[in-house]
Amino acid sequence: MTRLGGTDLVDWNLAVSTATRLARPGPEASREEARAVVAELRRHAAASQEHVRSFTGMDTGGADTPVLIVDRPGWVKANAAGFRELLHPLIGKMRERREAAPGGPALAAVGSKVTGVEVGMLLAFLSSRVLGQYEAFAPPSPQLPAAADGSRPGGRLLLVAPNIVHVERELDVQPHDFRLWVCLHEETHRTQFTAVPWLRDHLESEIQAFLLEADVDPATLVERLRKAAQSLAGRSEAEEPQDRAAGGDGSGGSLVELVQTPRQREILARLTAVMSLLEGHAEFVMDGVGPQVVPTVAEIREKFTRRRQQGAGTLDRALRKLLGMDAKLRQYKEGERFVRAVVAEAGMAGLNKVWTSPNTLPTKDEIAKPEDWVARVRAGSA
Repeated sequence: MTRLGGTDLVDWNLAVSTATRLARPGPEASREEARAVVAELRRHAAASQEHVRSFTGMDTGGADTPVLIVDRPGWVKANAAGFRELLHPLIGKMRERREAAPGGPALAAVGSKVTGVEVGMLLAFLSSRVLGQYEAFAPPSPQLPAAADGSRPGGRLLLVAPNIVHVERELDVQPHDFRLWVCLHEETHRTQFTAVPWLRDHLESEIQAFLLEADVDPATLVERLRKAAQSLAGRSEAEEPQDRAAGGDGSGGSLVELVQTPRQREILARLTAVMSLLEGHAEFVMDGVGPQVVPTVAEIREKFTRRRQQGAGTLDRALRKLLGMDAKLRQYKEGERFVRAVVAEAGMAGLNKVWTSPNTLPTKDEIAKPEDWVARVRAGSA
């Protein structure tokens, strides 16, 4: 196992070993079947590049990033490294705070093990649910050709083979079509980041700002988490439809949202808008390209949407709410509505103005009212 290195707050190696031990085994497949799945996913990933770029009109300028076909432990290792990189500024602040406190180093040694196990449990839960993921914050590879401006693209695309096979069997859909459909979605994310060079740095700066605004005083953080837990415990599933009927968006209740400072809420509103755009754009593209290259796309979409809506058991639904995964499902719907409305009003070229700069990204309010974004961008280019 690749060693991630240690910190005095999170034992990342323990997190990886915990997640690998707890992760569910993938679906049964012979060695030959597994090799065939990997080979087909590689072919579909390559074919998806041309489909996505032709449909969207987005120019990557020759920039490209790796495509990796991974199993569940491979996904765990990649994401542990990504978490460690993104959390680095916050970890630094908390390290300084603990070192200054009496007994801080001793507490940190114990705390890193506890946190490592907790992170490992989270990664184990997620490892069986992710079909694919564009890792935007993976370091640039020196083996890749430089882009037109001389920069080297960071990031890599992960396709989790056992999860794709598990879902295609569960849905009873045509495997060839489902695998290509998944690749179209994930390739759209890869195209977004390779065709828009500033997007990675912009997102990273927003995430770092969000983390650096975190309460790092242990007592304060514990109190906020306690209130978050009480809030979650006080909300039943029966209350959620009533909340939405009363005009709520159902977003309250995730642990991520409940521990925020006011400044973090401002940043999160911007991040939510960007993520809604990225996810909605990928949904729009996969369904836009699908009818031409995926014969059973209508059946796949119907069954996959039903699966999303139904979810799994009570525990699974509770964990999804706690982790904010319900919010991600809303991002798919709201973002796709935004993209579809803008394309209907301004065409694909009009939509692509969204990639001009951070100033042309939609706000959270504009995601809900696409016409306001269209009017603002048209006024700015007049």
